[in-house]
Amino acid sequence: MLKPGTGFATMKCFTHPLLRRLLGLSPQSMPGGLSQSKGPILSPKWSSLRQSCSARPGLVTATDAVNYWQKVFETNGIPEARESSEYIVSFVLGAKTFQSLNSKSLHTPLTALQQEQIQQLSNKRLERMPVQYVLGEWDFQDLTLKMRPPVFIPRPETEDLVSLVVEEESWKCEKNSDLCFPVPVPHPVILEIGCGSGAIALNLLCKLPQSQVIAVDKEKTAVDLTRENAHRLQLQDRIHILHHDVSHSSAKQLLLWGPLDFIVSNPPYVFHEDMASLDAEILCYENLDALDGGDDGMRVIKTILALAPSLLKDSGSVFLEVDHRHPDMVENWLQAHPNLLLVLRAIHKDFCGKPRFLHIQKQSR
Repeated sequence: MLKPGTGFATMKCFTHPLLRRLLGLSPQSMPGGLSQSKGPILSPKWSSLRQSCSARPGLVTATDAVNYWQKVFETNGIPEARESSEYIVSFVLGAKTFQSLNSKSLHTPLTALQQEQIQQLSNKRLERMPVQYVLGEWDFQDLTLKMRPPVFIPRPETEDLVSLVVEEESWKCEKNSDLCFPVPVPHPVILEIGCGSGAIALNLLCKLPQSQVIAVDKEKTAVDLTRENAHRLQLQDRIHILHHDVSHSSAKQLLLWGPLDFIVSNPPYVFHEDMASLDAEILCYENLDALDGGDDGMRVIKTILALAPSLLKDSGSVFLEVDHRHPDMVENWLQAHPNLLLVLRAIHKDFCGKPRFLHIQKQSR
């Protein structure tokens, strides 16, 4: 089940019918024996903070604010209390991280407006809203992307998925240049399935300047956010953003851009039985369909692999982020479907040492 210390927002989010079915809750039951009437336990008001925390009475510095809200978050069981407090205060001060603030910024008294902004953002974090949604933006590799619920928040490990695609394309170009008679290499065409905020697609466009990307998502909120981020980054001319669910019927439309060099996806891969144990921040705010991969976590993975042969060039590649239990399952599934002409070429580990990324290649006929 959920981790302890979920606070009043968890009580609120358990009223969602889909989530109640997922957790098997009756209309009367609430986790931890808490009632919906209980709210967050707040620390002293800002007025008390001004009197007690600052070396100069009546004034509050950025450091005071971080320490104050860290205690509030800890009192209410908010995960990563210190990090949350630092991100919020530094955001209000126009910095990416608290560590990047200079000494003057750390010790200059906050204005009344800044204190109010910190209060408002911190109240959202008290409701277990992920800090990415609280700030409304987040960095993924070299890009700052707009974020809003319920669009899936890109995780740090997914940055490796982008790097693997870039490395493979670089290897192909290098291999071609070593030939006695190099052949013209067309610009790579990449399909991302489940684009979410556009984190993967837009980073690939930046790192592979000659590439063209088709980004697909079945959720309109995700398509709209990817389109917004593409325009903000002035990449809209090289990306085609489509709102529909990927299936065999969509193959003809996707082939309008020609055979693909790559298919890349961070698909829903959480085993259905594991969904209930996810953090409250995820269960309350993110789109659960972007996470739930069905009983074996492979519902969407199988769809992608079944579609890949009709879309990829010979020797084209599929790069997937998966659960650490999936590599053997995917290899067995591919062996049971030899007609697809797909082979698992490599398994890559994430920064925790768990198998996380699959490189699957289409064989030549």
